Amino acid sequence: MKNKKLFLLDAYALIYRAYFAFINNPRISSNGLNTSAVFGFTNSLLEIIKKENPTHLAVVFDTKEATERHIIYPEYKAQREAMPEGIREALPYIDRLLEAFNVPKIFKNGFEADDVIGTIAKKAEKEGFQVFMMTPDKDFAQLVSENIFIYKPASKWQRASILGKREVLDKFKIEKIEQVIDFLAMTGDAADNIPGIKGVGEKTAQKFINDFGSVEGLYENLDKVKGKIKVKIEESKEIGLLSKKLVTIITDVPLSFKTEDMKIKEMDVDKVTKLFKELEFRTILNKIIKKNEAMKINNLNKEELLKETDFQMSLFSEKKEINILKEDNYTIVKEKNNILKCINEIFEAKQYSIYLPHYKNIKQNDKLYGFAITVNKKNYFILNILDNLKMFKEVFESNEIVKFGYDIKRILKYFSKININICGDLFDTQIAHYLLYPEKRHDLEVLAENYLNINFQNENDVFHKEKLTDQSINIVASYAIQRAKIILDLSSILEKELNKANLGRLFYDIEMPLVKVLSEMESEGIKLDVKNLNKYRLELENEIDEIEKRIYNLATVKFNISSPKQLGDILFNQLQLSKKPKKTKSGQFSTSEEILLKLKSKHPIIDEILDYRSITKLLSTYVVALPQLVSSETKKIHTTFNQTVVATGRLSSTKPNIQNIPIRTTKGMKVRASFVARNSDYTILSADYSQIELRIMASLSKDLAMINAFKNGIDIHSATASKVWSVDLACVDKTMRSKAKAVNFGIIYGISAFGLSQNIGISRKEAKQIIDQYFEEFSKVKSYIDESIEKARKDQYVETLMGRRRYLPNINSKNAVIRSVSERNAINAPIQGLAADIIKKAMISIQAELQLNRMKSKMLLQVHDELIFDMYSEETEMLREIVKRCMENATKLEVPLVVDMGEGENWLQAH
Repeated sequence: MKNKKLFLLDAYALIYRAYFAFINNPRISSNGLNTSAVFGFTNSLLEIIKKENPTHLAVVFDTKEATERHIIYPEYKAQREAMPEGIREALPYIDRLLEAFNVPKIFKNGFEADDVIGTIAKKAEKEGFQVFMMTPDKDFAQLVSENIFIYKPASKWQRASILGKREVLDKFKIEKIEQVIDFLAMTGDAADNIPGIKGVGEKTAQKFINDFGSVEGLYENLDKVKGKIKVKIEESKEIGLLSKKLVTIITDVPLSFKTEDMKIKEMDVDKVTKLFKELEFRTILNKIIKKNEAMKINNLNKEELLKETDFQMSLFSEKKEINILKEDNYTIVKEKNNILKCINEIFEAKQYSIYLPHYKNIKQNDKLYGFAITVNKKNYFILNILDNLKMFKEVFESNEIVKFGYDIKRILKYFSKININICGDLFDTQIAHYLLYPEKRHDLEVLAENYLNINFQNENDVFHKEKLTDQSINIVASYAIQRAKIILDLSSILEKELNKANLGRLFYDIEMPLVKVLSEMESEGIKLDVKNLNKYRLELENEIDEIEKRIYNLATVKFNISSPKQLGDILFNQLQLSKKPKKTKSGQFSTSEEILLKLKSKHPIIDEILDYRSITKLLSTYVVALPQLVSSETKKIHTTFNQTVVATGRLSSTKPNIQNIPIRTTKGMKVRASFVARNSDYTILSADYSQIELRIMASLSKDLAMINAFKNGIDIHSATASKVWSVDLACVDKTMRSKAKAVNFGIIYGISAFGLSQNIGISRKEAKQIIDQYFEEFSKVKSYIDESIEKARKDQYVETLMGRRRYLPNINSKNAVIRSVSERNAINAPIQGLAADIIKKAMISIQAELQLNRMKSKMLLQVHDELIFDMYSEETEMLREIVKRCMENATKLEVPLVVDMGEGENWLQAH
């Protein structure tokens, strides 16, 4: 066999690496399984198969049995923590993965994986193989030769790389590969608890190796070593020689495995499918099947497998497939008779599903425009001919007919442009699934696979891969109808799940009515003062030019200030602002804001750099970007509100992200001032809930001290300071109030003593004392927090008063870091979620009154706890009364809801 390539994977090194890569955002399946380790390991395996085309492959594991290293040095790896729960749970799945891929799992009791890999590598090299050891472990460098390489897997910061002899010698700055062992022995290894030679670091080890050749050579020439280090080296002789034995990889492990046993084999598609469906690895499974990942799959015709159709065969379900529908399975509605037939079907059924393709994907070919309707198992594709749409107006606007869809807000906006207002009950499958599983994906493709065992290409793939012409109407129609059918099938399933989880009221009374409200707000848009913003742009650009000149003058050289690498070189090599500058994982000097703030007192250039970054970000993100989002048709900005993104129930927005419009800095405020009323007959009205989350905490905890403060109109932060520091209310100063404010809001988010100390610049001890005193004074708050966490441990979810759930699969994790995140969510989610529910209810009520009274004033934006209105001057008193009443009476709590209102020519003046 020519070009024999053997890849040996260091199993646990890759598994641990994968697990911790997701430590801050672990991958959790719908049944609560942490799949991070399996997912990362699977990707590593596929990376090799796909990119490197090995002829042979094996995965090598450590065992629990002690090795010779443990016997001669009991402290070897003794400091290592127990295997994380998430990894232990992953191991059976990794075993199944290897079995499904027909990849051998190799181990030898009494030996480490390093030794087994070393033995196989040396043996395979003699048999004419090129051997690649896939591992991030530097110890394997000692095995590298002309035909043995280290394959470092890709990471977030670096591509995969291959280390041969030259790369190893350059890395360790030595002359012979054999000296890697001496380098490792001298420097030791904290991860394996190998002590090394006392006082010898990397640079010293390199010098000694270059001078004396090895550990033994160093001790033979100890008389040539000068200074205090000589004594340390002499004292470390025994441990130094032992360290060399510990780091040396054994290459003669008795193994029965032959290289022929590692030859790449066909994967078992049934086992792969079953496993990946269980783990919910849909994307990976798609790629394996679709691209064949350089492997043949059992009993499947490759030509049929790779054939591109508009609806590919689903290889992930039990022989369920989606193909292009035959033309006799649907009707393309062009003639009046067919239109009337479809309309009659709808009025008889009292319900239908609708799907509207994204027309940007069919290159604005208006001859293909249309929408799909499924009713009574009959399928129609209605061409977007204006006469057709007029005939359907009655169907769309009927209050007696239920409409099922996906992302219905987009459909409402589309038809509103041609004066068709979709009325009646709506059922949005995307929102239904979001309420059931707020932290999961809600793509229609995902829902179809999860609930119906159907797999199909996404819309972008279908329309972009086909050369759509005027005659391609059947492709578009078939695709749209398939989705309309799926939506109808999903709706019945999701509706049952909503009712079972007691989420029906939240869905029908809040989320679905809100869809219409948001549709109208988005269509209305808000005016942007582009002229003023462009003027401000020139101001900022001039200011940036001046800052650049000052920075260059302070640095005595011109450089790219926006380049972290060049900036790091100026700060730490040229200006020497730190003796031990922190580096990033890519090896560059870190120039993060955190680092720069610590250096502020060292040099005036730091303040200039911070100003430069702040202003350039403001310029690019808002001042330049916002005018580009103004509609040429309406001359307004039309943001998109997202109902299915934030797990707590809050809305988010895109294009632009309204929630992030600056407010805290003077320069940022000028951006907010560019959002203005439509004309001189209008002003901007802002209505903002006052401390709603703290009021909710008081109500949920039933803490009398908090309740009384709110009921009596006492400033809650001053009241908190008074109790925590045991002083009269009148004696509370600004510093006390500021600290109390940080505590109040911190408690809602489960803040720790360390977190509070960082927030307000005090010691951890003082922060702990403040928190302890807080809980002593507000004991019911402490009880509420403890009870919330305890209930979450039992139920594995928390919910708001209105039933909105946040699932917490890691609340009982043995990993303290992961568990603490869930505990904080257990405290905060019911509070933030209820605040979201309350403002949504208020929005629905306000919009209903605006329409009932046919008011010219419009609701434009929602930003967390604030609503923004375009207020018609003659409706000022009426609008303010409606808004205040609807917001303050949206729900009944133990304390009053209070709304602060302001108005002005622009958003800044109003807020």
